[in-house]
Amino acid sequence: MTPTTIRLGGVPEHFNLPLHLAIEDGSFTSRGVDIDWTTFHGGTGQMTRALREDEIDVCILLTEGIIKDIIAGNQSKIISGYINTPLIWGVHTGANNSLNNLSEIYSHQYGISRFGSGSHLMAIVDATGQEMKIQKDQFHIIKNLDGALSSLTALETDVFYWEKYTTKPYVDNGQLRRLGEFVTPWPCFMIAATDKILHAEPTAIIRMLRTIHDSCDQFMQSQESIPLVAKRYNQQLKDVERWYHSTEWAIHGWVSDKMLNSVVHNLRVADIVSSDDVIPQLVWKRNTSTT
Repeated sequence: MTPTTIRLGGVPEHFNLPLHLAIEDGSFTSRGVDIDWTTFHGGTGQMTRALREDEIDVCILLTEGIIKDIIAGNQSKIISGYINTPLIWGVHTGANNSLNNLSEIYSHQYGISRFGSGSHLMAIVDATGQEMKIQKDQFHIIKNLDGALSSLTALETDVFYWEKYTTKPYVDNGQLRRLGEFVTPWPCFMIAATDKILHAEPTAIIRMLRTIHDSCDQFMQSQESIPLVAKRYNQQLKDVERWYHSTEWAIHGWVSDKMLNSVVHNLRVADIVSSDDVIPQLVWKRNTSTT
């Protein structure tokens, strides 16, 4: 059987290590799937655009980001959960910024990777929960974490939301200060695929998903996972241990309708999704003949 190539992408963060391990040990290949991996340093906003423009077939991306973009016309579907636990966002500022606590941030300048990215959406959701409103001209595109470090250091921007364990080395070395945290009120990462690949290669997509779920299950059972993450991602062992034991990967493709409805509700409350927007089918409905 000739393997089916699937273009798969995600952020360069420790959450995706089970995928890389499955690529490295040949697990995908043994199920007739060749993975062509792309790293997206710009996060969810960059990935939703890549899905739209047929630059990628499947992405691991933030739940709220892909839901927002499907509602906005992205011809893709959620095909599985990936991380069942919430994301803990660190709320950061530059080392020399005069900001000292979270209550001060809402009138300041925000660095975001892209409009529609997690760093953008979560800032709005967080502010809305505090009955505050961030104006569009307060957001400045800094593209990625490196851009944020430069912008915050130069005091061009004041506030930046990013996954707290990814940024912790920069907090530890004094480049960033963490003002606080924000916990996403839903499971943080989903797997999404374009309608094009779902129509063309449904069986290969299911084989890919089974491989991902198996690798995630093995990763959660392995005693070597914590030191492996610490070594590969240059993290402190105690930080990785804390992160690992607060994170659960999905080992099946079920996605909760209640969770989806809650995300849509919060996006509407935050005026990210209009109350007039029609909610399309968000989740892939598998043909049972391909399972």
